[in-house]
Amino acid sequence: MSALRRLPSNLVDVYAFDGRYVRACDDDGSSTITCVTQPRDEALSVRIEGDADRERVLARVRRMLGTDRELSHFYGQAEQISWLAPLVHRLRGIKPPRYPALWEACVNAVVFQQISLHAASAIMRRFIEAIGDHATFDGIPLAIFPEIERFLATSDDTLRATGLSAGKLSTLQRVAQAIRADTLNEDMLEAQSTAEAASLLRSIKGIGPWTAAVILLRGVGRLDAFPANDSGVAANLALVAGTPLDAEAIAEALGPQRGMLYFCLLLARLEARGEVGQVSDVARGTD
Repeated sequence: MSALRRLPSNLVDVYAFDGRYVRACDDDGSSTITCVTQPRDEALSVRIEGDADRERVLARVRRMLGTDRELSHFYGQAEQISWLAPLVHRLRGIKPPRYPALWEACVNAVVFQQISLHAASAIMRRFIEAIGDHATFDGIPLAIFPEIERFLATSDDTLRATGLSAGKLSTLQRVAQAIRADTLNEDMLEAQSTAEAASLLRSIKGIGPWTAAVILLRGVGRLDAFPANDSGVAANLALVAGTPLDAEAIAEALGPQRGMLYFCLLLARLEARGEVGQVSDVARGTD
């Protein structure tokens, strides 16, 4: 769940003091709260509050936590890389997380372009605080990721005040209009090869190869997508391997599930900072 949340400052994906993962989502105008716990290694327990269809919510949980993904190929290839094998052994059981909707994946990918993890997270926090709705669960304040219509109805001045640059704001507006007009949707991306889907995304001004790869990996679940040209990835590779390495060459060696390397490197960095499994900022003081 730390790979999904990234940092404890995340307002949407919340990790409570007792190990619960909690998230509020908008379902047809009303909020649904999902609480996930892991009572044993091989099982998750899901509690749902709200009027949304239970099967739809459970499908969203499976999507977000990657519970149905089979990763034997990645494990087999990682075993052949001496510096990577110990990390993968330590993280055994991690599944590839995925945003619940394409819009959320696109917003995160664009906001995180070319700036540090902490700087991007701060902008995302202000963005959600400014235009997102709110809910509460067991005394824990939760934020609901803002839908496209709320975003498009918000003034540029308000959005710029969150820290979004003019370029990123324009890109997000183009993405929102494309999704609303149905010229961009998950079905068309899933029907195409990863290369074709990346090309479609890159046809939107402001989305380059890195952003397209992150959207496909974290939004569409394409494990053969890997954002290699990333200073954070390069730094995390050096942290784990002990020396600078060619990210593209490593990804190529890992084959069609190379995207798992992105998540493993992210967790290695968070682990080094003591942020894996750390209680979310909004949940502090609720224990």
